[in-house]
Amino acid sequence: MVMIIQFIISAVVIILAGISLTKFADKIAEETGWGRMLVGSLLLAGATSLPELMVDLKAVSMDLPDLAVGDLLGSSLFNLLILATLDFAFPSAFRRTAFSPMFLHHSLAAMITVVLTAIVGMAIISRLNYSWFGINMFSWIVVIVYLYGLRLIHLESNERIDSPTSSGQPVLSVVRGYRPLILAFIGYIASALVIVAAAPFLVHAADQFANESGLGHTFIGTTLVALATSLPELVATLAAFRMGAPDLALGNIFGSNAFNMLLIVPLDFMYAGNIFSTVKTIHAVTAFGIIAVTSIAVVGQLYRKKDRSRFTEPSSEIIAVMILLILFLLYSMS
Repeated sequence: MVMIIQFIISAVVIILAGISLTKFADKIAEETGWGRMLVGSLLLAGATSLPELMVDLKAVSMDLPDLAVGDLLGSSLFNLLILATLDFAFPSAFRRTAFSPMFLHHSLAAMITVVLTAIVGMAIISRLNYSWFGINMFSWIVVIVYLYGLRLIHLESNERIDSPTSSGQPVLSVVRGYRPLILAFIGYIASALVIVAAAPFLVHAADQFANESGLGHTFIGTTLVALATSLPELVATLAAFRMGAPDLALGNIFGSNAFNMLLIVPLDFMYAGNIFSTVKTIHAVTAFGIIAVTSIAVVGQLYRKKDRSRFTEPSSEIIAVMILLILFLLYSMS
């Protein structure tokens, strides 16, 4: 009972800190004049992925690599479930349109996520142990692909901007000064420190629950811990839909999933051995599930028919059902 209370309290603290991170990140974006696509794919994605980083670094330090890798891959799966659920359930003008040709420009970020997740899946299955400077060969490939993907997204964003002043705001407002930006950065850092402090308690509780329940660190990491660390993404995505900004929501989800794969690199560096050959191969099933679901989302963006059947054509409902089947498969295998 104590571990459940500890888990809930730690998760709530991380959620609240994650919400604050999102608000301060948005404030920084407002003060600097950055666009929504860049904010969603980089700044917001990085902010809402911070809980995963801190929780998983603590898990690795406790020699729980399955919990850490399961959290990162499971969070990506839950992020897609969040987006799909809000897309077909949210009563707005954007209902059931997030995976439509209207947002085809997000297919670039989605496919970069597919490539990164495929690299991680291959690393887990291959068990190769080639490393440079304490980092596995596959981790180096993840870094290179991620940076290359950021470059492509940056170039794509520039192509979509009609004019340099289209945002209606200069890079830094002279009238408003530096004070709001400095306060936003202070709030951003303070929220990050709260997450750093709460992460160890969440990992300890998850470790005890995995041992006592008999479900193991792989399944608990992929479900319970992943769900807790994905709640900031839920809040940010819900806020984006309420703002009538599905572009921000899709940028946040696909950006967070790409960032999750990048976070495996510091885990690989901190872990004493080869983290890819240490974790169970069942994580590859989660990776392939992410690839399959993201590919369906891209098919939905490429498919040009406007009036779609909910369960026979690419849609948010299909994606949600697919994710639930993958989670059931992981539970059965665990």
